[in-house]
Amino acid sequence: MRALQSVAELTPAWCTAALARCTGGAAVAEVAATPLGTGQMADTYRLRLSYETPDAGPPTCVVKLTAAAPESRTAAKVTRAYEVEARFYQHLAPRIRARIPRCYASCYDEQSRAFTVLLEDVGAGRAVDQVEGCDSVQVDRAVDELAALHGPLWADPALASLGWLPRHDGPDAAWMASLVRRVYPRFLRRFGDRLRPEVIDELDAFVPNVEQYLRDRPGPRTVVHGDFRADNLVADRGRITVLDWQTAAHEPAATDLSYFLGASVDVAMRREIEHSAVRRYVAALSRHGVTVSVDDCWRDYRRYAFGGLFMSIVGSTLVTRTERGDDMFATMTNRHGMHAADLGSRSFLR
Repeated sequence: MRALQSVAELTPAWCTAALARCTGGAAVAEVAATPLGTGQMADTYRLRLSYETPDAGPPTCVVKLTAAAPESRTAAKVTRAYEVEARFYQHLAPRIRARIPRCYASCYDEQSRAFTVLLEDVGAGRAVDQVEGCDSVQVDRAVDELAALHGPLWADPALASLGWLPRHDGPDAAWMASLVRRVYPRFLRRFGDRLRPEVIDELDAFVPNVEQYLRDRPGPRTVVHGDFRADNLVADRGRITVLDWQTAAHEPAATDLSYFLGASVDVAMRREIEHSAVRRYVAALSRHGVTVSVDDCWRDYRRYAFGGLFMSIVGSTLVTRTERGDDMFATMTNRHGMHAADLGSRSFLR
């Protein structure tokens, strides 16, 4: 399959080839694309399909492909987001137990760095809003999905051999830290008047120590989502479906748990439920054959609370700016900053 450079290249013939494994090669007669969501790194469309043989395949799909906006394409190249998502669906998706969309096709072009993934449409579920945040039921279900993601590949040595799967304590740590320090003044100019004073204190403590934070990353490693938060979750009457795998990485498992609760739960509610959420995560891991103590998990949960501040600084300054994006990043930064302050995470920077 060929990765598409833009939605203009999306044709019935391309869709026919991409869906061949689930349709038996039935020809797509027509395809109509409608923009979907407010993705920061890639362009996403819902496709409505008709077939030469009626009902030969799914009536709708979702396609993610290279962003039209130059800033988002540049950000994706810097972070290798397109390659990571394509390779994730090719190599790791079949091995995890988290609920994710079925992938019909996954393509990445090494030369142009274009990517395209064609996915099951899970739009019948309710998308969880990042600014609104998760309720307690959604938190429980999301924590269960985290365990289903982390458990099957927990401490798997084979993950280290996947050259496309990032590890943030590797050779990239120095330039990533340099990037954070370089864009931090721009971040403060954009969001400073929307941030709580104690959050700015946490940021000012974190930014000079960001390289140490990236290099000093103890804890059991597995494949992590890297951006596990409300906007990337779809809730239905049963399990939560996890979307957007451009930030998958080989990292300590607690980074996902800490980021999720810091980003996606109102501060007051997070303070109330975080101990029970950590206990629930540990119990859920045991169902996937993983044994870890609550005390060790809680320590690592505290240690990695700064991950959300890292993502806010980098993400907000690299991608195309939108009003909704600014609201989201301001909300998340305040939540993450209070998360780090509440947990005393600064002690792990020494």
